[in-house]
Amino acid sequence: MGRGSMQIKKAAGAIGVDVHGIDIADMASSDRATATVRELVTRHGVAFFREQTLSIPEYAASARQLGDILPHEAYSTVDNEAAVQILESTAEKPSKIEVWHSDMTFSATPPHFTMLYADVLPEFGGDTMWASSSAAFEALSKPMRDWLLTLRATHDFRHGFQESLAEPGGAERLAPAIAANPPVSHPLIRTHPEIGARAIFVNPLFTTSIDGLRRHESDALLAMLYEHMLTPEFTVRLQWRKGTIAMWDNRVTWHKPVNDYFPQHRRMLRITIRGDKPV
Repeated sequence: MGRGSMQIKKAAGAIGVDVHGIDIADMASSDRATATVRELVTRHGVAFFREQTLSIPEYAASARQLGDILPHEAYSTVDNEAAVQILESTAEKPSKIEVWHSDMTFSATPPHFTMLYADVLPEFGGDTMWASSSAAFEALSKPMRDWLLTLRATHDFRHGFQESLAEPGGAERLAPAIAANPPVSHPLIRTHPEIGARAIFVNPLFTTSIDGLRRHESDALLAMLYEHMLTPEFTVRLQWRKGTIAMWDNRVTWHKPVNDYFPQHRRMLRITIRGDKPV
């Protein structure tokens, strides 16, 4: 499988692993490779696969072995391959995503996995960070864990795209996405269906409120959880290199791009894999 013996090295204490010696392209033709990749990401939350040289068709074909592709109406895609979304920041159009989040929790079936392939990188900066929402949950007191397990929270597409909606023509451009993604309620703590881990499942980008609480109560509890989630011991930081693919499990992680490279150019290619209804 791949280029020889696989080498795995932990990237941080609670989350993340660096992987060498496996070709992601092999997933398109090898159930064993797919199972290995899936297991690494599920066990470690996020895996960084180095020295990858995939074409766009190979990248998309490999991702499809993990499940159905989940489209995102707010982003453009590469020519002739609708599965691959373009996340690009330039001097003329800098990135608007600045906050920690889990991908597309506004969906009734948020993604299981996200894959991100480095295409154009700045000379410096542009790292990405992840946090383990399962480690954060386990670090809470038992009374707090027990209470949170009884709660649900509302997630809304519009909350995460307020700046885009305010731009000229933004509301019209995003109207189909808004119509396709009405606000949805998810458990505040979700259980990973494969490994049984419980994880905090709210995030600043898409969560608007905790169901049933008064506004000031909801805001205070969310603020506490958000601060707790970012305890340094729960996090890992990736310095991108050309040919790196990061793949993470959205059910048990948050992530955040570090926008410290403007006005340099950064272009990433993303694929998201449709998940199931959070429980």
